[in-house]
Amino acid sequence: MENDARPLAVFDLDNTLAGTAHRQHFLEGAKRDWAGFFAAAVDDPPLPEGVRMVHASAEECRIVYLTGRPERCRRDTVRWLSRQGLPEGTLFMRRDDDRRPARRTKLDILRRLGRTGRVRMLVDDDELVCDAAEVAGFAVVRARWADPSAVLKDAQEREGRT
Repeated sequence: MENDARPLAVFDLDNTLAGTAHRQHFLEGAKRDWAGFFAAAVDDPPLPEGVRMVHASAEECRIVYLTGRPERCRRDTVRWLSRQGLPEGTLFMRRDDDRRPARRTKLDILRRLGRTGRVRMLVDDDELVCDAAEVAGFAVVRARWADPSAVLKDAQEREGRT
């Protein structure tokens, strides 16, 4: 990645490129079924607007996928990206034991990326992640093409799970 001078286009997965509505039920109720939630990600439908944007960006940028999904989901996530015909890119995932809010984990990775290359944009659906990235000086595209999920937002912020 270091030898390529093109800028970086950084894309979130859940509710940016992948629709998660079909698996939200795993997070409802008093006891959340995280194993079920992440196992069902292999069946996420692609979100056409996000897919179009990543393909268009790949013409001028190096693609980076930045997700709050835990590292243990890497194999399924890589397969999902490939099945959708998405451009090749570097995939950054949350450490399995990292429970920090998404806005912190993602901003840490964005800053690291910014030290080795120019980040042209971050595309993400999480408003708090977008706010933090903008405050840090990154250009942001807010992915508002999926229905927002209060349950997923809570999981991202309070439980540091995605």
